[in-house]
Amino acid sequence: ESIMSKVSEITRESWILSTFPEWGTWLNEEIENEVVPEGNFAMWWLGCVGVWIKTPGGANICMDLWCGRGKNTKKVKDMVRGHQMANMAGVRKLQPNLRAQPMVLDPFAINELDYVLVSHYHSDHIDPNVAAAVVNNPKLNHVKFVGPWHCARLWKEWGVPEDRIITVKPGDTIELKDVKIHALDSFDRTCLVTLPVEGAEEQGGELHGLCPSDEEMGRKAVNYVFETPGGTIYHGADSHYSINFAKHGKQFDIDVALNNYGENPVGIADKMTSVDLLRMAECLRTNVIIPVHHDIWTNFMASTDEILALWRMRKDRLQYKFHPFIWEVGGKYVYPQDKNLIEYHHPRGFDDCFEHEPNVQFKSIL
Repeated sequence: ESIMSKVSEITRESWILSTFPEWGTWLNEEIENEVVPEGNFAMWWLGCVGVWIKTPGGANICMDLWCGRGKNTKKVKDMVRGHQMANMAGVRKLQPNLRAQPMVLDPFAINELDYVLVSHYHSDHIDPNVAAAVVNNPKLNHVKFVGPWHCARLWKEWGVPEDRIITVKPGDTIELKDVKIHALDSFDRTCLVTLPVEGAEEQGGELHGLCPSDEEMGRKAVNYVFETPGGTIYHGADSHYSINFAKHGKQFDIDVALNNYGENPVGIADKMTSVDLLRMAECLRTNVIIPVHHDIWTNFMASTDEILALWRMRKDRLQYKFHPFIWEVGGKYVYPQDKNLIEYHHPRGFDDCFEHEPNVQFKSIL
């Protein structure tokens, strides 16, 4: 009877509330409780290219946290005209990009944060749910929203107060506690074919013949450098490969670099390939390169074994001074404490085995 009454009480809404986000507040609690060792920084992968960075001085930066979902019904058959992929490749069929990762962070359970940082205005990087969670939380009244012009435009449209928005462009620097944040040129060329495009409205949305400028790119997207007590982080977000990574590698002494990676469908050039990720790392003169974004979209998922195989094929001949780090969503990385890790595994638990007497029928049962 008790089981039946329980079943009768469960609804679709109660199921959703009891199951999502799938990790509950586990990661929120872990981040909040983390005491970062002196001379280190701690970083968590939040899915897609999103990361949380925490320093010994208590700086908390949440970058590109996305808590939405991708396609969720087959009833809609076509892409919206003007979508970046429609512009890029002349496609019209709906893109089958379903979210492949759980929600590992609850934005409504964030208690300690300084900046919401966003690299660009694509919808899997800037999220109205995150903005609402922060703006409506009295504990987070001090939190600033930092991003390029088009991100600021979206935040204002969503109702984020203007005095909480910091608009950055390449070359800008922000200081926060024990962190210095630099906004740099982005090489996310998909942004250049994403509306709004300057001059496109006058041409009925057609981009042919329009010449993008560095200034327009800077209004759409930036890369970030974080100088922390534990080392310098370079986040290229959705940048494509560019020879200008070598310029950034000479401007900054980079320790850990992150960038998108993925298997591009035929006709599409949106994600960095494995070899270009290695070329990027070499240009940046980083110690560690971390692929991200390959986790999130079902139609862009890629094997990180390919990165490791190519790195092993090339590292001795080209005398690479860096190595890849293959992460898992929700995982923690502390640098330089974890600097020699190549592959991540979530904590496996059971380290207290045999600290209590097992309760089994006889010793050799297992």
